[in-house]
Amino acid sequence: MKSPLRFAAPMALAGLVFALSACGGKQADEAEHEPVADGTTAAGAQSAEPGAPAVAGIEGLDTERKQVSYMIGLDLANSLMPIKDDLDVDVLAQAMSSRFAGEPPRLSEEQVRIVQEAYTAKLQARQAAEFEAKAARNLEEGKSFLEANKDRRGVRVTESGLQYRVERAGSGPRPSPEDVVRVHYRGTLLDGTQFDSSYERGEPAEFGLGQVIPGWAEGVALMPVGSKYTFWIPASLAYGETGTGPIPPNATLSFEVELLDIVK
Repeated sequence: MKSPLRFAAPMALAGLVFALSACGGKQADEAEHEPVADGTTAAGAQSAEPGAPAVAGIEGLDTERKQVSYMIGLDLANSLMPIKDDLDVDVLAQAMSSRFAGEPPRLSEEQVRIVQEAYTAKLQARQAAEFEAKAARNLEEGKSFLEANKDRRGVRVTESGLQYRVERAGSGPRPSPEDVVRVHYRGTLLDGTQFDSSYERGEPAEFGLGQVIPGWAEGVALMPVGSKYTFWIPASLAYGETGTGPIPPNATLSFEVELLDIVK
C-alpha cells in the first residue's frame, strides 16, 4: 500500500519549481557581478514589476504574480486534498511565509523527522483500515450479486464460480490455454464503472491466455471464434483482495468479450 507522503508536489508543479530554481540559481550567481543600467549591481537592484497577466480580465488576479501564485496554490491544494482535514491552512501559510522571509523554522530537523514519522504511521493505519473495510464490503456485495445473478435467464456457472452468458454464438475453433487471442472487450465494476475498453481505444487487443486473470482465461477458452460472451468474474478469479489500479480490492468484475481470432 502506498502512502501519500512524502508530500510530493504534482509532476507539473515539481517540474516548474525545478526549472525556476535552476534558472534562479544561475541568475543569482550572475547577478553578483553583472552591472545594471544605473551602475549598481543586480543584487542590489529593486525587483522588476510583475509583467502583464497571461489571462486578462480576472478580478483580483490582475498581475502575472497573482496569477502564477494562484495557479501554484491550486496545484498545491490539489496535491494535499487527500489530507485536507488534517491541515491548518493558517499554519501552513505561516510556515510558507516564514520560510520565504528567511526566518528560523519553529521545528528543528529532528522535530520535523519525528512529526513526519508519526503522521506517516497515522496515515498508513488509516489507509489500512479503509482498505480492509472496502475489501470486506466489496466481497459481500460480490457474493450477493453472484448469488442473484446465477438465476438470471441464460446465465451459466462453471465449477470455479465463473458466470457467463452467450450473447452471440460463434462457429470457429476454441482457443487452448497456450494460445494468443485477438479480442474486443469492455470491463466494468458492478456499479457500471468502466475500467478498460478496447472499443474506446478503437482497435482489438491481443492476449496470451496464460497471461491474464484466471476467470478471463477460463471464460475465453469456452468461446468459439466469432462469439460474444458476458462474464461475471468473482474476486477470487480476478484481482483478489489487493485489487489493482482502478480495480478495488475484492471486486467482482463484468466483461463483455468478442473473440475475433486465435493468433497462431
